[in-house]
Amino acid sequence: MEQSSANAAPAAADGLGLHAGIDSATPAFAQVWGDTVDLAHLAWSIVLGVAVSVGAFVGGKAVLSHFVNDPAIARAYAMLIGLGGCLAAGALCAVLFRPKRIVVEHAVDEADRMEVLERLAEERGGIGSLADLPPSAVAELKELGLLELFASYEVSSKASRAGEH
Repeated sequence: MEQSSANAAPAAADGLGLHAGIDSATPAFAQVWGDTVDLAHLAWSIVLGVAVSVGAFVGGKAVLSHFVNDPAIARAYAMLIGLGGCLAAGALCAVLFRPKRIVVEHAVDEADRMEVLERLAEERGGIGSLADLPPSAVAELKELGLLELFASYEVSSKASRAGEH
Protein backbone atom coordinates (compact mmCIF):
# COMPACT_ATOMS: atom_id res chain seq x y z
CA MET A 1 0.00 0.00 0.00
CA GLU A 2 1.53 3.30 -1.09
CA GLN A 3 1.41 6.19 1.32
CA SER A 4 1.85 9.82 0.44
CA SER A 5 4.30 11.85 2.48
CA ALA A 6 1.33 14.10 3.11
CA ASN A 7 -0.04 11.32 5.32
CA ALA A 8 2.67 12.20 7.83
CA ALA A 9 1.03 15.58 8.48
CA PRO A 10 -1.71 14.39 10.87
CA ALA A 11 0.85 12.69 13.08
CA ALA A 12 1.91 14.33 16.33
CA ALA A 13 5.42 15.78 16.34
CA ASP A 14 7.74 15.09 19.25
CA GLY A 15 10.10 18.00 18.55
CA LEU A 16 12.85 15.86 17.01
CA GLY A 17 11.35 15.50 13.55
CA LEU A 18 9.87 12.14 14.55
CA HIS A 19 6.17 11.60 14.20
CA ALA A 20 4.15 9.02 16.08
CA GLY A 21 1.15 7.57 14.32
CA ILE A 22 -2.27 8.50 15.69
CA ASP A 23 -3.51 4.92 15.57
CA SER A 24 -1.91 1.55 15.01
CA ALA A 25 -2.90 1.53 11.31
CA THR A 26 -0.98 4.76 10.63
CA PRO A 27 2.75 4.15 10.15
CA ALA A 28 5.21 6.32 12.07
CA PHE A 29 7.15 8.71 9.87
CA ALA A 30 10.36 10.69 10.32
CA GLN A 31 12.20 13.33 8.35
CA VAL A 32 15.64 12.01 7.36
CA TRP A 33 17.90 14.07 5.10
CA GLY A 34 14.92 16.04 3.82
CA ASP A 35 12.81 13.01 2.97
CA THR A 36 9.89 11.36 4.76
CA VAL A 37 10.54 7.75 5.78
CA ASP A 38 8.58 5.02 7.51
CA LEU A 39 10.34 4.34 10.83
CA ALA A 40 9.72 0.58 10.62
CA HIS A 41 11.27 0.41 7.15
CA LEU A 42 14.15 2.59 8.33
CA ALA A 43 14.82 0.21 11.23
CA TRP A 44 14.72 -2.83 8.95
CA SER A 45 17.02 -1.06 6.48
CA ILE A 46 19.55 -0.39 9.25
CA VAL A 47 19.39 -4.00 10.43
CA LEU A 48 19.79 -5.33 6.88
CA GLY A 49 22.60 -2.88 6.18
CA VAL A 50 24.55 -3.89 9.27
CA ALA A 51 23.95 -7.60 8.71
CA VAL A 52 24.93 -7.61 5.04
CA SER A 53 27.95 -5.30 5.34
CA VAL A 54 29.37 -6.93 8.48
CA GLY A 55 28.65 -10.37 7.02
CA ALA A 56 30.47 -9.42 3.82
CA PHE A 57 33.41 -8.07 5.83
CA VAL A 58 33.72 -11.13 8.09
CA GLY A 59 33.18 -13.54 5.20
CA GLY A 60 35.67 -11.69 3.03
CA LYS A 61 38.23 -11.65 5.83
CA ALA A 62 37.81 -15.39 6.41
CA VAL A 63 38.20 -16.22 2.72
CA LEU A 64 41.07 -13.81 2.10
CA SER A 65 43.02 -15.00 5.14
CA HIS A 66 43.50 -18.33 3.32
CA PHE A 67 44.90 -16.65 0.19
CA VAL A 68 46.83 -13.63 1.53
CA ASN A 69 49.81 -14.04 3.86
CA ASP A 70 49.69 -10.55 5.39
CA PRO A 71 46.70 -10.16 7.80
CA ALA A 72 46.68 -6.36 7.36
CA ILE A 73 46.26 -6.72 3.59
CA ALA A 74 43.52 -9.33 4.07
CA ARG A 75 41.72 -6.96 6.46
CA ALA A 76 42.03 -4.03 4.04
CA TYR A 77 40.56 -6.05 1.17
CA ALA A 78 37.87 -7.39 3.50
CA MET A 79 36.92 -3.78 4.29
CA LEU A 80 36.47 -3.18 0.56
CA ILE A 81 34.26 -6.26 0.39
CA GLY A 82 32.31 -4.86 3.38
CA LEU A 83 31.79 -1.59 1.49
CA GLY A 84 30.48 -3.65 -1.42
CA GLY A 85 28.12 -5.26 1.10
CA CYS A 86 26.89 -1.77 2.04
CA LEU A 87 26.07 -1.07 -1.59
CA ALA A 88 24.34 -4.42 -1.95
CA ALA A 89 22.32 -3.77 1.22
CA GLY A 90 21.30 -0.35 -0.12
CA ALA A 91 20.13 -1.90 -3.37
CA LEU A 92 18.23 -4.61 -1.48
CA CYS A 93 16.50 -2.07 0.76
CA ALA A 94 15.62 0.08 -2.27
CA VAL A 95 13.85 -2.92 -3.79
CA LEU A 96 12.17 -4.07 -0.56
CA PHE A 97 11.02 -0.67 0.72
CA ARG A 98 9.50 1.40 -2.06
CA PRO A 99 9.18 5.22 -1.70
CA LYS A 100 6.26 6.46 0.38
CA ARG A 101 5.53 9.52 -1.69
CA ILE A 102 3.44 9.89 -4.80
CA VAL A 103 4.68 12.50 -7.25
CA VAL A 104 1.95 14.18 -9.22
CA GLU A 105 3.04 16.31 -12.12
CA HIS A 106 0.89 19.26 -13.01
CA ALA A 107 1.25 20.90 -16.39
CA VAL A 108 1.47 24.66 -15.97
CA ASP A 109 0.00 26.73 -18.75
CA GLU A 110 0.68 30.33 -19.75
CA ALA A 111 -2.23 31.69 -17.66
CA ASP A 112 -0.81 30.07 -14.50
CA ARG A 113 2.60 31.59 -15.16
CA MET A 114 1.13 35.04 -15.75
CA GLU A 115 -0.82 34.75 -12.50
CA VAL A 116 2.41 33.97 -10.63
CA LEU A 117 4.11 36.97 -12.22
CA GLU A 118 1.18 39.20 -11.20
CA ARG A 119 1.48 37.98 -7.61
CA LEU A 120 5.22 38.64 -7.66
CA ALA A 121 4.64 42.14 -9.03
CA GLU A 122 2.22 42.89 -6.18
CA GLU A 123 4.85 42.04 -3.58
CA ARG A 124 7.10 44.71 -2.14
CA GLY A 125 9.74 45.66 -4.67
CA GLY A 126 7.90 44.14 -7.62
CA ILE A 127 9.55 42.20 -10.41
CA GLY A 128 11.66 44.93 -11.96
CA SER A 129 12.65 45.19 -15.59
CA LEU A 130 14.52 42.86 -17.92
CA ALA A 131 16.73 45.81 -18.87
CA ASP A 132 17.99 45.93 -15.26
CA LEU A 133 19.21 42.32 -15.33
CA PRO A 134 22.84 41.41 -15.89
CA PRO A 135 23.61 39.49 -19.10
CA SER A 136 24.17 36.25 -17.16
CA ALA A 137 20.64 36.41 -15.70
CA VAL A 138 19.16 37.13 -19.13
CA ALA A 139 21.08 34.15 -20.55
CA GLU A 140 19.75 31.94 -17.73
CA LEU A 141 16.17 33.07 -18.34
CA LYS A 142 16.63 32.35 -22.05
CA GLU A 143 18.06 28.91 -21.27
CA LEU A 144 15.08 28.11 -19.04
CA GLY A 145 12.63 29.30 -21.68
CA LEU A 146 11.31 32.06 -19.41
CA LEU A 147 12.70 35.15 -21.15
CA GLU A 148 9.74 35.42 -23.52
CA LEU A 149 7.30 35.05 -20.61
CA PHE A 150 8.92 37.86 -18.63
CA ALA A 151 9.17 40.04 -21.76
CA SER A 152 5.50 39.57 -22.61
CA TYR A 153 4.52 40.31 -19.01
CA GLU A 154 6.64 43.44 -19.03
CA VAL A 155 4.99 44.65 -22.26
CA SER A 156 1.47 43.88 -20.99
CA SER A 157 2.09 45.54 -17.62
CA LYS A 158 3.47 48.69 -19.33
CA ALA A 159 0.42 48.74 -21.60
CA SER A 160 -1.98 48.37 -18.67
CA ARG A 161 -0.20 51.17 -16.73
CA ALA A 162 -0.34 53.43 -19.80
CA GLY A 163 -4.06 52.69 -20.11
CA GLU A 164 -4.63 53.69 -16.47
CA HIS A 165 -3.08 57.14 -16.96
